[in-house]
Amino acid sequence: MQICITHISCSYVRMDDVCIDVCTAMYAMVVPVMTPEKRKVQLTGGSTLIISLPIRWAREVGIKPGDEVFLTPQSDQSLLMTTEPKTEEQMYETTIKLFPGESPESNLRILIAHYLIGYDIIKLISQKGFSASDRKWIKDAVRKRLIGLEVIEESQNELILQSLLNYRDLPLAKTMQSMSRILSSMQEDAMQALRDNDHELAQDVIQRDNEVDRFYLLIIRQLKAAIEDVRLSEKIGLAHPRECLGYRLIAKSMERIGDHAEKIARNVIKLDCNVENIDQICKMGEMAHAVVTRAITSLSRKDMKEANSVIMDAEKVVAMGISIDKESRIDCDMTDVSFILESLRRIAEYGADIAEISINLNTEELRSSRKSLKS
Repeated sequence: MQICITHISCSYVRMDDVCIDVCTAMYAMVVPVMTPEKRKVQLTGGSTLIISLPIRWAREVGIKPGDEVFLTPQSDQSLLMTTEPKTEEQMYETTIKLFPGESPESNLRILIAHYLIGYDIIKLISQKGFSASDRKWIKDAVRKRLIGLEVIEESQNELILQSLLNYRDLPLAKTMQSMSRILSSMQEDAMQALRDNDHELAQDVIQRDNEVDRFYLLIIRQLKAAIEDVRLSEKIGLAHPRECLGYRLIAKSMERIGDHAEKIARNVIKLDCNVENIDQICKMGEMAHAVVTRAITSLSRKDMKEANSVIMDAEKVVAMGISIDKESRIDCDMTDVSFILESLRRIAEYGADIAEISINLNTEELRSSRKSLKS
């Protein structure tokens, strides 16, 4: 028997002072690969089609004569056979033992990794017990960074957290729309803070990046669960589990756009000289913002023509940034301004990435629909 993992994607998310470096297997379980076996469809009773089951597989899953199996037609015209039906979503539970000497940030990374994998109930056990400050830190960190996860029970040595979020309550499209709205306001306010030299507004933009990261982690959790359960992918609004990879890449691009909006705000705070070409920079910011907005719109509307237009406009933003950067360096060494221009270029490029993935997803959907028509 061979063991394979179909896809692995690595995430690096910075939230405040905690860095999370998570490798999430998109197919998080190891899948036993068996050699395909050919079976001839036979006719019995004049109208019933039957096939025999591979004896090796039947023994491994414990099927015996007289047992029942359940057949579920799939959207790609395949047939899913299981040994028992799923009448309700299964709850996955795990226990994390926290050892003395580990920093709260280290323990938080482990907790977040279990959240991404898809555990619904997570028990935290401390050998030395949780102090009042420990409990407060964990509760605040979870509330601030992980959507849907709440402390439901606690004792001196144990904290039990449970995900109370129903996937139907927050489908993928709604999650990404919420993330998109936050990104839009961050980009607009970051440029307004630059124009007005408004440090308070810039600080608010920095804080909002935490909200983007919360939605990003939720999307990863949703996509991971959708790949493991075909029916769940339909619940969150995906036509087919294969779309998960595309949306995973889009979510990462959106998360990075938030990071660069935050970087712009931080550089606004550090600026110590007047920016003479601020109108040009703000114009570039508007163009970069439009690229991202139109890219996400082309995804929701499945507009491949608009997506292609977005990619070309992103190139104009990049060229504009190079031009402004050269002019700025003639007047003075404005490192912070260069960093702002670089972030605007990267925002436009991530917008182009989203548009390109949108084209790929729509092409896959067209292929699937044509295949269905032929059959």
